[in-house]
Amino acid sequence: MSTHVFITRHIPDSGIKLLKKHKSIKLDIYEKDQQIPRKELLKRVKGVDIILSILTERIDAEVFDAAGPQLKMVANYAVGFDNIDLKEASKRGIMVTNSPHPSVSESVAEHTIALMLALAHRIVETDKFTRAGKYHAWGPQLFLGTDLFGKTVGIIGTGRIGEGVVRRLHDGFNMKIIYTDLKPNKKLEKETGAIYRNLNQLLKESDIVSVHVPLLVSTKGLIGARELKLMKKTAFLINTARGPIVQEKPLVKALMKGDIAGAGLDVYECEPFIDCDPSDNLELRKLTNVVLTPHTASATLNTRQAMSQVAAKNILAFLKGEVPPNKAG
Repeated sequence: MSTHVFITRHIPDSGIKLLKKHKSIKLDIYEKDQQIPRKELLKRVKGVDIILSILTERIDAEVFDAAGPQLKMVANYAVGFDNIDLKEASKRGIMVTNSPHPSVSESVAEHTIALMLALAHRIVETDKFTRAGKYHAWGPQLFLGTDLFGKTVGIIGTGRIGEGVVRRLHDGFNMKIIYTDLKPNKKLEKETGAIYRNLNQLLKESDIVSVHVPLLVSTKGLIGARELKLMKKTAFLINTARGPIVQEKPLVKALMKGDIAGAGLDVYECEPFIDCDPSDNLELRKLTNVVLTPHTASATLNTRQAMSQVAAKNILAFLKGEVPPNKAG
């Protein structure tokens, strides 16, 4: 008897090859390299045993109903679970896994620092300026930026990614590290000299604030108007975690008013839309003190292939009757 697995979008082939080695697995992959339309998703999951989902798909009661009672697993091709209704899955006895891998943390940590450097050295602005043919001669005050060396960086969340950022900045830029988390990270403090602060203290003291917490009820909207007001006018905000952690409208207003100096964003509150409300004339894309990337912090070939293998291995472990290594909860 075969196991029907539906993959909601084509993922890197290393995981697909692992699944194809097993003749008992029937693979069905959405053909187009784009987010699957909701109506198509509900149609394609009918009768499947396992869904390998992408973080762009909301997997909820409607999807479970459309699939049918034989659905036994959702293997999420993502580091988190915020696109999946875990309570509903648990109620129905559906196994849910995600696909973290050490290389994800390394890639996102590197991308975070790339955003910091791009802001501090005004890379995007100067690239546009040079391409437009406006550079005619060196000037002592042309596009003056900011050094990272010796500055204070505030890390919100010291999981694998946050810790990776801390170690790179401590070792490579001699930055003072302050951080906040649910509890002090004594190992990190000992090895990097990082200093624990509550969120308000961190925001007040940091030259750069970098967000590295998961999206939870407690972290949604964590950074809003009040928090941005606490930051230095010369400070940068970086978010490579999840968009809804930072409130878009207050952020745009703070950037426009000069309450903070700039922002580097890989994720957005109303993603995939960069602008939550086109009618309010508060658009991130219009601001020159913002660097935007399209949720590509983990987009390296090695990392995405590794995630593909993790998702496939979770499925194979489940089919063997084992507890998958990345089971939710």
